Amino acid sequence: MVNPTRGVLYPARLPEFHRLVPTGPASDLVAWFWIPEWDIEPGRSSRQEIVGYPALNLVVEPDGVTLSGATTHATYRDLRGAGWAVGALLRPAAVAVLLDDPASVVDQARRLDEPELLAAVTTAMRAGEGHRERAVDVFSQWLDERAGVLGSASLQANALVEVLLGDDAASSVEEAATRLAVSVRTLQRLAHRHVGLSPAAMIRRRRLQEAAEQLRVDPDLDLATVAAQIGYADHAHLTRDFRTVLGIAPSTYRAHVGR
Repeated sequence: MVNPTRGVLYPARLPEFHRLVPTGPASDLVAWFWIPEWDIEPGRSSRQEIVGYPALNLVVEPDGVTLSGATTHATYRDLRGAGWAVGALLRPAAVAVLLDDPASVVDQARRLDEPELLAAVTTAMRAGEGHRERAVDVFSQWLDERAGVLGSASLQANALVEVLLGDDAASSVEEAATRLAVSVRTLQRLAHRHVGLSPAAMIRRRRLQEAAEQLRVDPDLDLATVAAQIGYADHAHLTRDFRTVLGIAPSTYRAHVGR
Protein backbone atom coordinates (compact mmCIF):
# COMPACT_ATOMS: atom_id res chain seq x y z
CA MET A 1 0.00 0.00 0.00
CA VAL A 2 1.31 3.46 -0.91
CA ASN A 3 1.59 5.70 2.13
CA PRO A 4 0.37 9.09 0.87
CA THR A 5 2.56 11.30 3.08
CA ARG A 6 5.40 9.36 4.76
CA GLY A 7 8.61 11.31 4.27
CA VAL A 8 6.72 14.61 4.04
CA LEU A 9 7.49 16.47 7.25
CA TYR A 10 4.57 18.91 7.11
CA PRO A 11 1.74 17.39 5.04
CA ALA A 12 -0.67 20.19 5.97
CA ARG A 13 1.51 22.60 3.98
CA LEU A 14 1.42 20.55 0.78
CA PRO A 15 -0.17 21.82 -2.41
CA GLU A 16 -2.33 19.33 -4.29
CA PHE A 17 -0.33 16.13 -3.99
CA HIS A 18 -0.87 12.57 -5.22
CA ARG A 19 1.00 9.27 -5.07
CA LEU A 20 0.07 6.76 -7.77
CA VAL A 21 1.25 3.22 -8.44
CA PRO A 22 3.10 2.39 -11.67
CA THR A 23 1.34 0.58 -14.47
CA GLY A 24 2.29 -2.66 -16.21
CA PRO A 25 5.75 -4.20 -15.76
CA ALA A 26 7.08 -0.89 -14.38
CA SER A 27 6.10 -2.08 -10.91
CA ASP A 28 9.57 -3.67 -10.75
CA LEU A 29 11.11 -0.30 -11.57
CA VAL A 30 9.10 2.23 -9.56
CA ALA A 31 7.79 2.13 -6.00
CA TRP A 32 5.30 4.88 -6.80
CA PHE A 33 4.90 8.11 -8.72
CA TRP A 34 4.41 11.37 -6.83
CA ILE A 35 2.72 14.33 -8.44
CA PRO A 36 2.44 17.78 -6.84
CA GLU A 37 0.55 20.56 -8.59
CA TRP A 38 0.52 24.11 -7.32
CA ASP A 39 -0.80 27.57 -8.08
CA ILE A 40 0.45 30.02 -5.48
CA GLU A 41 -0.58 33.64 -5.49
CA PRO A 42 2.04 36.22 -6.55
CA GLY A 43 4.42 37.29 -3.84
CA ARG A 44 3.95 34.14 -1.76
CA SER A 45 5.72 30.79 -1.60
CA SER A 46 5.13 27.35 -0.08
CA ARG A 47 8.09 25.55 1.50
CA GLN A 48 7.97 21.76 1.19
CA GLU A 49 10.24 19.89 3.61
CA ILE A 50 11.07 16.23 3.05
CA VAL A 51 13.01 13.51 4.83
CA GLY A 52 13.34 11.46 1.68
CA TYR A 53 13.25 7.74 1.17
CA PRO A 54 16.73 6.20 0.73
CA ALA A 55 16.25 5.97 -3.02
CA LEU A 56 16.73 7.87 -6.26
CA ASN A 57 13.99 9.88 -7.96
CA LEU A 58 13.54 10.52 -11.67
CA VAL A 59 11.60 13.78 -11.97
CA VAL A 60 9.91 15.40 -14.96
CA GLU A 61 8.97 19.08 -14.81
CA PRO A 62 8.02 21.48 -17.60
CA ASP A 63 11.62 22.64 -17.98
CA GLY A 64 13.37 19.27 -18.02
CA VAL A 65 14.19 15.85 -16.56
CA THR A 66 16.29 15.41 -13.42
CA LEU A 67 17.74 12.38 -11.66
CA SER A 68 17.98 13.12 -7.93
CA GLY A 69 20.20 11.00 -5.74
CA ALA A 70 19.45 9.61 -2.31
CA THR A 71 19.85 12.17 0.47
CA THR A 72 21.62 12.14 3.80
CA HIS A 73 19.61 14.96 5.38
CA ALA A 74 16.22 16.64 5.19
CA THR A 75 15.66 18.75 2.08
CA TYR A 76 13.26 21.49 1.09
CA ARG A 77 11.97 23.33 -1.92
CA ASP A 78 10.17 26.66 -2.08
CA LEU A 79 7.29 26.54 -4.57
CA ARG A 80 6.22 29.73 -6.33
CA GLY A 81 3.79 30.59 -9.08
CA ALA A 82 2.08 27.72 -10.89
CA GLY A 83 3.62 24.40 -11.80
CA TRP A 84 3.74 20.63 -11.53
CA ALA A 85 6.16 17.77 -11.28
CA VAL A 86 5.89 14.05 -11.96
CA GLY A 87 8.44 12.09 -9.97
CA ALA A 88 9.20 8.38 -9.91
CA LEU A 89 10.57 6.92 -6.69
CA LEU A 90 12.87 4.39 -8.33
CA ARG A 91 13.34 0.82 -7.27
CA PRO A 92 16.97 -0.37 -7.40
CA ALA A 93 16.36 -2.26 -10.66
CA ALA A 94 15.68 1.03 -12.45
CA VAL A 95 18.76 2.73 -11.00
CA ALA A 96 21.11 0.26 -12.68
CA VAL A 97 19.50 1.13 -16.02
CA LEU A 98 19.99 4.88 -15.65
CA LEU A 99 23.24 5.27 -13.73
CA ASP A 100 26.48 3.37 -13.14
CA ASP A 101 27.35 4.91 -9.79
CA PRO A 102 24.42 6.12 -7.65
CA ALA A 103 26.83 7.16 -4.89
CA SER A 104 28.03 9.92 -7.23
CA VAL A 105 24.66 11.69 -7.01
CA VAL A 106 24.01 11.35 -3.26
CA ASP A 107 22.68 14.75 -2.12
CA GLN A 108 22.84 15.96 -5.72
CA ALA A 109 20.65 16.21 -8.82
CA ARG A 110 21.72 15.56 -12.39
CA ARG A 111 19.98 16.89 -15.49
CA LEU A 112 19.22 14.24 -18.11
CA ASP A 113 18.67 14.79 -21.82
CA GLU A 114 15.50 12.74 -22.31
CA PRO A 115 13.32 14.72 -24.77
CA GLU A 116 10.90 11.85 -25.48
CA LEU A 117 10.07 11.36 -21.81
CA LEU A 118 9.74 15.11 -21.27
CA ALA A 119 7.41 15.52 -24.23
CA ALA A 120 5.22 12.54 -23.34
CA VAL A 121 4.74 13.50 -19.69
CA THR A 122 4.21 17.19 -20.50
CA THR A 123 1.53 16.33 -23.07
CA ALA A 124 -0.23 14.07 -20.56
CA MET A 125 -0.16 16.69 -17.80
CA ARG A 126 -1.82 19.20 -20.11
CA ALA A 127 -4.56 16.80 -21.14
CA GLY A 128 -7.32 17.73 -18.66
CA GLU A 129 -9.25 15.22 -16.55
CA GLY A 130 -7.28 12.03 -15.97
CA HIS A 131 -4.00 13.79 -16.72
CA ARG A 132 -2.16 12.32 -13.75
CA GLU A 133 -3.07 8.76 -14.68
CA ARG A 134 -2.02 9.36 -18.28
CA ALA A 135 1.28 10.83 -17.11
CA VAL A 136 1.93 7.72 -15.02
CA ASP A 137 1.07 5.48 -17.98
CA VAL A 138 3.50 7.14 -20.38
CA PHE A 139 6.22 7.41 -17.73
CA SER A 140 5.79 3.72 -16.85
CA GLN A 141 5.94 2.73 -20.51
CA TRP A 142 9.12 4.76 -21.08
CA LEU A 143 10.87 3.17 -18.11
CA ASP A 144 9.79 -0.33 -19.10
CA GLU A 145 11.10 0.10 -22.64
CA ARG A 146 14.34 1.62 -21.36
CA ALA A 147 14.96 -1.21 -18.86
CA GLY A 148 14.12 -4.21 -21.01
CA VAL A 149 14.43 -7.61 -19.34
CA LEU A 150 15.70 -7.31 -15.78
CA GLY A 151 18.54 -9.48 -14.59
CA SER A 152 18.72 -11.47 -11.38
CA ALA A 153 21.03 -8.93 -9.71
CA SER A 154 18.49 -6.16 -10.24
CA LEU A 155 15.66 -8.22 -8.82
CA GLN A 156 17.84 -9.19 -5.86
CA ALA A 157 18.48 -5.49 -5.24
CA ASN A 158 14.73 -4.88 -5.25
CA ALA A 159 14.38 -7.60 -2.62
CA LEU A 160 17.07 -5.85 -0.58
CA VAL A 161 14.97 -2.70 -0.36
CA GLU A 162 11.86 -4.64 0.60
CA VAL A 163 13.76 -6.30 3.44
CA LEU A 164 15.24 -3.01 4.66
CA LEU A 165 12.23 -0.72 4.15
CA GLY A 166 9.10 -2.86 3.80
CA ASP A 167 6.23 -3.36 6.23
CA ASP A 168 8.07 -6.21 7.99
CA ALA A 169 11.51 -4.63 7.72
CA ALA A 170 14.64 -6.11 9.25
CA SER A 171 15.87 -4.40 12.39
CA SER A 172 19.57 -4.80 11.56
CA VAL A 173 21.92 -5.27 8.63
CA GLU A 174 22.73 -8.78 9.84
CA GLU A 175 19.07 -9.75 9.93
CA ALA A 176 18.55 -8.39 6.41
CA ALA A 177 21.50 -10.42 5.11
CA THR A 178 20.17 -13.57 6.75
CA ARG A 179 16.73 -13.09 5.20
CA LEU A 180 18.25 -12.68 1.75
CA ALA A 181 20.68 -15.58 2.28
CA VAL A 182 23.69 -13.43 1.41
CA SER A 183 26.70 -12.17 3.34
CA VAL A 184 26.73 -8.74 4.96
CA ARG A 185 29.42 -7.73 2.46
CA THR A 186 27.22 -8.75 -0.48
CA LEU A 187 24.35 -6.77 1.04
CA GLN A 188 26.59 -3.71 1.29
CA ARG A 189 27.71 -4.07 -2.33
CA LEU A 190 24.12 -4.34 -3.54
CA ALA A 191 23.11 -1.22 -1.63
CA HIS A 192 26.10 0.76 -2.90
CA ARG A 193 25.54 -0.30 -6.53
CA HIS A 194 21.79 0.29 -6.60
CA VAL A 195 21.14 3.03 -4.02
CA GLY A 196 24.43 4.70 -3.16
CA LEU A 197 23.89 4.43 0.61
CA SER A 198 24.86 1.76 3.11
CA PRO A 199 22.22 -0.67 4.43
CA ALA A 200 22.69 0.83 7.91
CA ALA A 201 21.94 4.32 6.57
CA MET A 202 18.80 3.01 4.88
CA ILE A 203 17.57 1.48 8.15
CA ARG A 204 18.22 4.74 10.00
CA ARG A 205 16.27 6.70 7.40
CA ARG A 206 13.30 4.34 7.68
CA ARG A 207 13.30 4.73 11.45
CA LEU A 208 13.39 8.52 11.22
CA GLN A 209 10.48 8.54 8.79
CA GLU A 210 8.53 6.30 11.16
CA ALA A 211 9.40 8.51 14.12
CA ALA A 212 8.26 11.67 12.33
CA GLU A 213 5.04 9.97 11.26
CA GLN A 214 4.27 8.73 14.79
CA LEU A 215 4.90 12.16 16.31
CA ARG A 216 2.70 13.74 13.66
CA VAL A 217 -0.17 11.28 14.09
CA ASP A 218 -0.05 11.10 17.89
CA PRO A 219 1.69 14.15 19.41
CA ASP A 220 1.00 12.84 22.92
CA LEU A 221 3.40 9.89 22.55
CA ASP A 222 6.49 10.27 24.68
CA LEU A 223 9.84 10.00 22.96
CA ALA A 224 10.93 6.92 24.89
CA THR A 225 7.89 5.04 23.58
CA VAL A 226 8.51 6.16 20.02
CA ALA A 227 12.18 5.19 20.24
CA ALA A 228 11.37 1.71 21.56
CA GLN A 229 8.70 1.08 18.92
CA ILE A 230 10.99 1.82 16.00
CA GLY A 231 14.11 0.04 17.25
CA TYR A 232 16.26 2.65 18.98
CA ALA A 233 18.06 1.73 22.18
CA ASP A 234 16.68 4.83 23.89
CA HIS A 235 15.24 8.25 23.14
CA ALA A 236 18.71 9.87 23.31
CA HIS A 237 19.77 7.94 20.20
CA LEU A 238 16.55 8.92 18.44
CA THR A 239 17.07 12.58 19.35
CA ARG A 240 20.66 12.49 18.08
CA ASP A 241 19.68 11.04 14.68
CA PHE A 242 16.69 13.36 14.43
CA ARG A 243 18.91 16.39 14.99
CA THR A 244 21.58 15.14 12.60
CA VAL A 245 19.23 14.53 9.68
CA LEU A 246 16.38 16.99 10.26
CA GLY A 247 18.29 19.71 12.04
CA ILE A 248 15.80 19.92 14.92
CA ALA A 249 14.93 17.89 18.00
CA PRO A 250 11.90 15.55 17.95
CA SER A 251 10.20 17.68 20.60
CA THR A 252 10.60 20.79 18.43
CA TYR A 253 9.19 18.97 15.40
CA ARG A 254 6.22 17.74 17.43
CA ALA A 255 5.50 21.27 18.62
CA HIS A 256 5.45 22.69 15.08
CA VAL A 257 4.02 19.88 12.97
CA GLY A 258 0.39 20.94 13.25
CA ARG A 259 1.01 24.50 12.24
